[in-house]
Amino acid sequence: MTIRVGTYNLHGLRDSVPALIRVIAAMRADVLCVQEAPRFYRWRARRRALAAAAGLRVATPGRLGGVAVLVSRRVRVLRAESHALRAFLGLELRGLAVAVVEAGGARLAVGSLHLDLNDPARVHHAAEAVALMERAAAPFGAAIVLGGDVNEQPHQPAWRYLGGRLADCYAVAPKGDGLTFPAARPAVRIDGVFAARETRVVSCGAVDAGITDLAGASDHLPVIAELRLGH
Repeated sequence: MTIRVGTYNLHGLRDSVPALIRVIAAMRADVLCVQEAPRFYRWRARRRALAAAAGLRVATPGRLGGVAVLVSRRVRVLRAESHALRAFLGLELRGLAVAVVEAGGARLAVGSLHLDLNDPARVHHAAEAVALMERAAAPFGAAIVLGGDVNEQPHQPAWRYLGGRLADCYAVAPKGDGLTFPAARPAVRIDGVFAARETRVVSCGAVDAGITDLAGASDHLPVIAELRLGH
């Protein structure tokens, strides 16, 4: 069974929404982790409208931290939840959105995460998120996949922690140059998909969308991973 899981920082829908919809549609994701989704004025309606326009639906509840998981019609949601991560004085409250899903008999626990610019907070939240993902996945025998804006590069501590507990999908099977920020002239890889090692990573990286749309949709580039579970 092959399933496509992506991650995308939406930049609060402050850029071209039509371009954003086209890019999301081009991802052909079965499950999409998003960050900086609308979380204030009419946030539910705006999230639903964006998802529907791209052929997806919102799976996770709440607006905490601007994170959410979207799913395609071929995916069945078994459980969805939202968690507040530890608060750090003076820093933005961060959250983790989790959807346990099933497609073609394969089960995944997929989490969307947006880490802070503060170094200690990033490391703590990365470890906290993995523990929450393990707890969500266990009752369903689901494989863990975590997608997000890590706000640091692969050689730094939080990314190294995530890559030690899960496979950095791009490092396993890269597609494209992997750089994700800033979208108009990408120079660093700070967005990633991490998957349990029992999954086989077929490919991970760039999305086949127009350059103009990619630069106009958000300040980040999306990442899409193709994963194979079972035989």
